[in-house]
Amino acid sequence: MNQPSGLIARLRGDWPFPAGKSPVFYGWIIAGLSTLGFLFSVPGQTMGMAVFADAFIEVTGLSRTELSLAYMFGTIASAFFLTRAGRLFDAYGARIVLILAALILGASILFLSVVDRASEYLAILVGIDSSVIAFLLMVASYFGVRFSGQGVMTSASRNVLLLWFERRRGLVSGVRGVFVSLGFSLAPLLLAMLIDQWQWRAALWWLALIVGPVFALLCIVLVRDRPEVCGLQVDNQPVASFAQERRAPQYSYSLQQVRRNIVFWLYSLGLSIHALFGTAVTFHIVAIFAEAGRSREEAFAYFIPQAVVSVATNLSASALADYARLKPFLLVMLVSFTLGAVGLIYLQHQIGYWALVLGFGVGGGLWGMLANLAFIRHYGPKHLGEISGLNTSLTVFASAIGPLLFSVAYDVSGTFTAGPMLCIAGLLALTLVSAVIKQPLDIAPGR
Repeated sequence: MNQPSGLIARLRGDWPFPAGKSPVFYGWIIAGLSTLGFLFSVPGQTMGMAVFADAFIEVTGLSRTELSLAYMFGTIASAFFLTRAGRLFDAYGARIVLILAALILGASILFLSVVDRASEYLAILVGIDSSVIAFLLMVASYFGVRFSGQGVMTSASRNVLLLWFERRRGLVSGVRGVFVSLGFSLAPLLLAMLIDQWQWRAALWWLALIVGPVFALLCIVLVRDRPEVCGLQVDNQPVASFAQERRAPQYSYSLQQVRRNIVFWLYSLGLSIHALFGTAVTFHIVAIFAEAGRSREEAFAYFIPQAVVSVATNLSASALADYARLKPFLLVMLVSFTLGAVGLIYLQHQIGYWALVLGFGVGGGLWGMLANLAFIRHYGPKHLGEISGLNTSLTVFASAIGPLLFSVAYDVSGTFTAGPMLCIAGLLALTLVSAVIKQPLDIAPGR
């Protein structure tokens, strides 16, 4: 491969200032930027889009099921490109990928803010019913925000931090998870307040500005791909100590090898079923709580206690994972999601509400830890971009199915309890298989 030159070479190097001269280890600056990358991906996450769902239904004339279908098509389409985007991370580094993801996300949000007006204009221009045009434009909009936000920006923000830390990888990821969990949980409330203050269209304009050009500029100035380009070492170890401790480099598996490894599919399916279930609940949160006799305010407020449980679980599990194997965490995560599913069925009761909070809180905290550590721990750093890209493709694909699955199950059965019942069956089967299958690469980190 030819050496990069010009602007690409600068973005891949220690430019525009020497990060190695920072008064603190620059990995902590990367940790802050990684956290911002997760938080600024909110408009591409389900909890970000769900707050705008009622406004989209009102201005486009689409039904809730039609909007869910557009969400599914856009998300599924984005999933097919995420493994390839992971290869770009491996080839060009985190900074370039994050800059492009931010700009695409900002442009997609901006387009989403005028989708109703664009559909009316095109309907007059081509003589097709505006609802058909609106559906197609919503698919395109959801593709843009899901691909760039939930897909590329989240994956690149996760991976760049993993390359700066090793011995404290779990703890640092857990600290980031505290802020990400709180941010994600507060996002629906904050976005609802923004909509109440500025209306939905102006709220999207503000989001487009912040997560687009503003974050792209931060990445241009501050992000560095690896510590080596700054004359630093992982974990800020002295060069001599680093060379002594790493007598043999970690073997890195290729994507082709990983695809044939059943353990990869166990973790990916475990992460994906949460994406399916969690996005479905979040997307229909107001309607689900209304069926249980609970208000819109209670629906959005649910995310706060769930976030507290998730944060505590993520931080403690991430710190413990620096010393322990990952398989027990996978099993506890699956059992916790099953508890949350049972709680959702009995949401009209207080015990059901708290089962949902605890189940999704504990499961979500463990999900965050496993999504951070499972693939680099098992398969090494060299092909992390495309391996995590394949996992992201699967989770994004699953998240696309979730809202439509719950919507169709509701249309058929007349209740939102049908969806959780299907998820319980899948969770129990996956838990049993995960308990039986051995994980020879699951080794506690050496000290």
